[in-house]
Amino acid sequence: MDREPGLSVRLKLALSYAGFLILAVVLLLAVVWAFLLRYVPADAINTIEGFVPGRDDLVRAFAPAAVWAVLFLLVFGLLGGWILAGRMLAPLIRITTATRKIANGSLSHRIRLPGRRDEFRELADAFDAMLDQLEAHVAEQRRFAANASHELRTPLATTQALLDVARNDPDRDVGVLLERLRAVNTRAIDLTEALLVLSRADQRSFTRERVDLSLLAEEATETLLHLAEKRGVTLTTSVEVTPAIGSPALLLQMTTNLVHNAIIHNLPEAGTVWVSTAARRGSVTLIVENTGEQLAPGLVPTLTEPFQRGTERVHGDHAGVGLGLAIVTSITRAHDGTLTLSPRAAGGLRVEVDLPAAPSRTDT
Repeated sequence: MDREPGLSVRLKLALSYAGFLILAVVLLLAVVWAFLLRYVPADAINTIEGFVPGRDDLVRAFAPAAVWAVLFLLVFGLLGGWILAGRMLAPLIRITTATRKIANGSLSHRIRLPGRRDEFRELADAFDAMLDQLEAHVAEQRRFAANASHELRTPLATTQALLDVARNDPDRDVGVLLERLRAVNTRAIDLTEALLVLSRADQRSFTRERVDLSLLAEEATETLLHLAEKRGVTLTTSVEVTPAIGSPALLLQMTTNLVHNAIIHNLPEAGTVWVSTAARRGSVTLIVENTGEQLAPGLVPTLTEPFQRGTERVHGDHAGVGLGLAIVTSITRAHDGTLTLSPRAAGGLRVEVDLPAAPSRTDT
């Protein structure tokens, strides 16, 4: 944004210091005149002991000295104010310099303002903290874009390869080709829809309303019951009324992703998934646990990253697109909640989602 040139803040502060100093001197002279000189006779008085100067004599003698003193204090105030303003504004100049470097793309630059805490140090520390979050967010977005491009390119490349094979082999079974193309296209659609859900949650572009997590948990388990039976996984639910405020569609997506992830990443033919909800003071909790392989503690925090699929890729019709827990994280964050992942001692994963509880209807 182009602006017309104006006085610098340093010059304004220097002029302000000098102005206040001159004002103080003028007030002092006014006090002297009001409380001292006004009681002195205007004319000189001859007494037995000698000559006593009058008010006019004192003014003529004092006025030149007062003028020179005011001029000296004006120059002293401007010079001293300029120096003091420069010292006070030095942190602001450093912050401005850092901001310009950051605007040119250097997100790794930090102010790191030394000294004890004051307003400028608090501003610099807050700015550095914001840059840490911004740099991490940009790095995450770049990594996410790269992963999304790779994941979207895979089904497209597979489709191209299938079409090339069909063109070179006209006698190939068309039914098999169509079935494989349908599977590849379904995966691409699932991935696109997951990316849209993730973007919607990150932007918080949804309407908030009262919703019961226990009903969403029951709906998710009923929807995925066929998948659990097909894979030999037992679904166990233990829910109580847990009213929250948010988007029913997004919270259902979150719950479904957690249950689906717990079914897929489980023991073959002998796994169990536990789904429970609980109401606490000021919050509601959704807990999804599953049996499965032993997870290293260092691996668990990475499971919420986009396109991360645990210890290995899961193959099959319900393998997912690697965005399940990433979507859960975004939806939880968009609803001002917290997501906690912890490995189970017997193997598997425990996921706990804490959301702010909805106010009672009487409070509303």
